[in-house]
Amino acid sequence: MRVVIPVFEGLTVLDAIGPYEVLRMVPGAEVVFAADAAGPVRAHSGTPVLLPDALLADVDACDVLVVPGGPGARSRTRDAALSATLRRLSAGAEWTTSVCTGALLLGAAGLLTGLRATTHWSAVDQLEAYGATYTPERVVFQGRTVTAAGVSAGIDMALALVGRIAGRTRAEAIQLAIEYDPQPPFDAGSPAKAPQAAKDLLA
Repeated sequence: MRVVIPVFEGLTVLDAIGPYEVLRMVPGAEVVFAADAAGPVRAHSGTPVLLPDALLADVDACDVLVVPGGPGARSRTRDAALSATLRRLSAGAEWTTSVCTGALLLGAAGLLTGLRATTHWSAVDQLEAYGATYTPERVVFQGRTVTAAGVSAGIDMALALVGRIAGRTRAEAIQLAIEYDPQPPFDAGSPAKAPQAAKDLLA
């Protein structure tokens, strides 16, 4: 199983690394970080950097496509070459997935038209402008397309995907291996639950 994760300047690191840590544990999995050009890719936070394994132009196919998000994703939605690459890879993939605002890149490539999808809560209007119907779920399966909500939801998406690919027991074993047992100290992880004071800080 070949997993390709496109990486680009301004991505949110956990969007890519969360699914990577899960999917790399599937027996027989090969996970490839691919970029437009050789050399380090800097995250929107400035650090850390990722070193891609391959150039996107050289990646001929994959079984799973995982598109991360971040501020850099929003700026790449008008990148015709990237959209064409995502369409090309998605066409032959068993699964096309996104994390957070990576859904905007799928939308810009025409891959979410008419589908239910999720993304970061701040990008709902942009998502729907691409013809998707936003649903406030953490992970949304629509045929072979899977979208995850903001940042940390990429781990949930990857585990759910492993359940489909390799079975529940394998997914549970991976969850145990990474000790993914969320017990957040605050109940403020969505706009529906966060107090107004927290929302005001992000306005």
